[in-house]
Amino acid sequence: ERANPFFVLQRRRGHGKGGGLTGLLVGTLDVVLDSSARVAPYRILHQTQDSQVYWTVACGSSRREITKHWEWLENNLLQTLSIFDNEEDITTFVKGKIHGIIAEENKNLQPQGDEDPGKFKEAELKMRKQFGMPEGEKLVNYYSCSYWKGRVPRQGWLYLSVNHLCFYSFLLGKEVSLVVQWVDVTRLEKNATLLFPESIRVDTRDQELFFSMFLNIGETFKLMEQLANLAMRQLLDSEGFLEEKALPRPTRPHRNISALKRDLDARAKNECYRATFRLPRDERLDGHTGCTLWTPFNKLHIPGQMFISSNYICFASKEEDACHLIIPLREVTIVEKADSSSVLPSPLSISTKSKMTFLFANLKDRDFLVQRISDFLQKMPSKQPGGSGGGRKASTVDPAPEHPLAPAEATDQPSPTTPLGGRQGSSVQEAPTASQGLLKLFQGNSPMEDLGAKGAKEKMKEESWDIHFFEYGRGVCMYRTAKTRELVLKGIPESLRGELWLLFSGAWNEMVTHPGYYAELVEKSMGK
Repeated sequence: ERANPFFVLQRRRGHGKGGGLTGLLVGTLDVVLDSSARVAPYRILHQTQDSQVYWTVACGSSRREITKHWEWLENNLLQTLSIFDNEEDITTFVKGKIHGIIAEENKNLQPQGDEDPGKFKEAELKMRKQFGMPEGEKLVNYYSCSYWKGRVPRQGWLYLSVNHLCFYSFLLGKEVSLVVQWVDVTRLEKNATLLFPESIRVDTRDQELFFSMFLNIGETFKLMEQLANLAMRQLLDSEGFLEEKALPRPTRPHRNISALKRDLDARAKNECYRATFRLPRDERLDGHTGCTLWTPFNKLHIPGQMFISSNYICFASKEEDACHLIIPLREVTIVEKADSSSVLPSPLSISTKSKMTFLFANLKDRDFLVQRISDFLQKMPSKQPGGSGGGRKASTVDPAPEHPLAPAEATDQPSPTTPLGGRQGSSVQEAPTASQGLLKLFQGNSPMEDLGAKGAKEKMKEESWDIHFFEYGRGVCMYRTAKTRELVLKGIPESLRGELWLLFSGAWNEMVTHPGYYAELVEKSMGK
């Protein structure tokens, strides 16, 4: 359209009036190849006479916009460039000037801490423009795929944002544009049939959509599932649904992953961690590392993963049911680095108030790990004035006082033996809460023999659990194995139900995290 010795302004062929076949072809290629020309039909290039390389200086969606850029270049750069003798210097100067302008623009535009890569930002802008999305609608990720319209696949781009699933395709004049809200999705599944090779099916109340030809179908499906679940949870529990703002930021962000996608991945990891070990809702995973755990019941070093968060150290064996372990930091008394040997490289022993000691080994970064654990231990609430005592290569911490909810006898045995203990002081008289299971209160002391076959069965179950406690420990720090699972499936004896269900459901951890919550509820609802 225009040219001078240093710059050339071009219009994309097939754009504008009477594009004809060229226009259709160009439009199709733009969408399939994700060309940014879909956004910008005009551009300005910089080139010097002897150079074979063009540099894109500006692009615009309308003639008016690109003319403005052109005039700025003519007014501000042409005179300066004619002074230079060397062509390389001219190119270096132009590039430096343009980079400076871009940096200045971005500094004003982008909020601090937003490190989304350029390609991703471009896709987000494209999505907003294409589907008329508001500023606040954040893109999580985008994928190239095919949408099946009848029996015809339409190649295009799938955009997954926080609240919407969008698809756009432009093939030889035929345009397809879809927008589906996550809250409207009723069914989401990954399947493979003769008609549709490995595809993702999305159902809403009034339509069925099929997408296929993904580069990584597993990742796409997982993200879609997560966004649909997130939208549903937000809908069901709008007050309780809080954005997890305290998610750790990676030190070196991955080039092609948005900050939002990373936050969602971290959220998924946190949810998985809490669900696996039944931990309170506000527990955040700090990190995990491979290690082995010495299991005294079968005298083996079991390989697995150690997980650490602000209030818990957990272990899960590689073999699914071999062993799970949950050590609340409130129970920890000593964390000690033992001497390394060829049999036991970089071991770490953790002792608890219930006189149990756990031996981990093969820890990659043991010093850093001990430092993290001791940092968390220092943050644990302690009513005792004394700090932490030191020992040889050890970080020792004074035992925290017993919790008001825990029974008085539980100094040796931190387990929920009297789950519904009231609070101390005057409120115990006001709020009538049972200190024992109702069955124990009202059954009287009828001897087991009178209960017949049922009684004998209960007695056998109790004995099985007693043997289990002897071998695997009792209370919150017990070794949880396939044997534990078997015993639960056979049925928990009535005398142990209060203790064990509180333990295995994770309610015991909730109670200790929120002391006095139940008594408070009783108090509030008195007489209502």
